[in-house]
Amino acid sequence: MKVGLSSYSLVKAINAGDLTILEAIQWVADNGGEHMELVPYGYTVVDNWELATQIKEKAASVGIELSAYCMPANFIQATEEEFQEEVARIKGHIDVVNHMGIKVLRHDVTAFTLPKEHTTVHYFDDHFDEIVRGSQLVADYAQQYGMVTTIENHGFNVQSSDRVQRVLRAVQRENFKTTLDIGNFLCADEDPLVGVKKNLSDAATVHFKDFYIRPYYENPGEGEWFRTVNDNYLRGAIVGHGELPIREIIRLLKENNYDGYIVVEFEGMEDCFVGSRIGMNNVKRLWDEVTVEGWKTVIQGVK
Repeated sequence: MKVGLSSYSLVKAINAGDLTILEAIQWVADNGGEHMELVPYGYTVVDNWELATQIKEKAASVGIELSAYCMPANFIQATEEEFQEEVARIKGHIDVVNHMGIKVLRHDVTAFTLPKEHTTVHYFDDHFDEIVRGSQLVADYAQQYGMVTTIENHGFNVQSSDRVQRVLRAVQRENFKTTLDIGNFLCADEDPLVGVKKNLSDAATVHFKDFYIRPYYENPGEGEWFRTVNDNYLRGAIVGHGELPIREIIRLLKENNYDGYIVVEFEGMEDCFVGSRIGMNNVKRLWDEVTVEGWKTVIQGVK
């Protein structure tokens, strides 16, 4: 098991000009991370292979593995021509990701921002064939590089575990798996433990994030809250500070012999450096604390 950070965790600092992606890699190394997942917000590599090379070389120089690359994508297009253009665009990302030596690429299958009526199972069913065909074409292209492509429980339409399972089963490619996000099931109002149990066996990587949760009838007021598909309230938290059952999720990972990358995602209101550092430290601490049989309560440093 290797704990690292998604570059998205530091996107506020990157967008503000306080940090470059190369400096972000250094920061992860300086703060105990073992790897970084690249999410191209605040920087771009698909049209900047020079930066891609610099990222690869910087990561190697500080001992940080580049564990995965996550990109937006949308196979639900108005015409066949636009569908093929979207597939070709993703293939361009696959080429540069291979150049960086990364072996896992996560792509979305629908637009992330969707109107309410497009989050339904009916919309999913109506566009299922497009989702599957696009995923197959992308996975087949990535196969030449020995690369795994993944679908994440992400984007408000394909976010519940059963919908992810349906896509995985229909695509039927050995190099097509899932990026398992332990928190995103809540965006579809699914119990995270249920989602993790169903999808863990197909996970190529695992995202660890945390949320504060309030029901739809208890408006929490100001803050960076957003709404689930059924209008409940969520706000990003430092991993280990929110309401997800982190210890039990770790126990499930151990029970299923998961020994891959754990990617910490910080999406909270706190300073992104503080939230990212504490999140990585909490995951490492809790991983050591939890066993398959359960976990011990730690009070003031005494087990």
